[in-house]
Amino acid sequence: MKLRSSLRFPLRWSRRWAPYLFLSPFFVLFAVFGAFPLLFSIWVSLHEWNPAAGLDAMTWVGLENYLYVLGDPWFHRSLWNTLWFSVVAGVPQHLVALPLAWFIHRRLQRSRNLAVGVFFLPYITSSVAIALIFATLYSRDYGVINAVLGTSIDWLGDATWSKPAVALVIFWRYLGWNLVLYLSALQVIDKDLHEAAALDGVSEWQQFRHIALPLLKPMIFFAVTLTVIGNLQLFEEPFILVDVERGVASSVMTSAIFMYRLAFSDGDFGTASAVSWLLFLLIAGITWGNTRLFGRGGDGTR
Repeated sequence: MKLRSSLRFPLRWSRRWAPYLFLSPFFVLFAVFGAFPLLFSIWVSLHEWNPAAGLDAMTWVGLENYLYVLGDPWFHRSLWNTLWFSVVAGVPQHLVALPLAWFIHRRLQRSRNLAVGVFFLPYITSSVAIALIFATLYSRDYGVINAVLGTSIDWLGDATWSKPAVALVIFWRYLGWNLVLYLSALQVIDKDLHEAAALDGVSEWQQFRHIALPLLKPMIFFAVTLTVIGNLQLFEEPFILVDVERGVASSVMTSAIFMYRLAFSDGDFGTASAVSWLLFLLIAGITWGNTRLFGRGGDGTR
């Protein structure tokens, strides 16, 4: 009996801690590559530091980096560009994706998967490949766009045109993602609702407006939230399409690009870390406001 009781303790201990043992690789990886970089970036944001000089070169400055960034006109310019792209490239995505998803759902029964694949392809395409394609299309001397329009506009070299040109690429690339979200939500709506409405003589437009649209509000809230978060972190498209060393780069410089240039061009990781946390607070604030206005059912009701 004593032998059995002595064996029960290790068995109970193993059953209790075995799940944590199996989960431990995730916690170790998250601590090393997730939690530590976040905490270290907060610490760095309170210092003046060039990593090339080593950790001993860190100088405590407190909140000076944050105050400097808040008063920097280049940060204000990058923040304005970021918000501009969020509105000009983000809002039309949903205004087009939502009715387009309805059309595909109602009209393209047999070729639905093909249509969705065509629109979703830009989202999974490499950013470098997209940049090469649009750099060719936007070429001043040999571009297809200028050839069709009969003009010689320097789309990526003129500050007047570079921002709309990049916005068009952002709209084109992420339209398919929102289309998939709305189409997946439309497919789970009970078909009996549309059939009953059709028997009562309700048109498709009225079905979309009074049946589908109210039921899609949770998905609209989710999709808009993802768009807001993604656009406020916009980096790849303007960075690859427009040469950051050219003067025109200021017209498309987002907050993420501004942070990148501070860190890797100027070697000022302290100020760059401060920018990253200010950007985090901005994203958190806008997301919280969006949730308060449209959360829980998508109509603002609590």
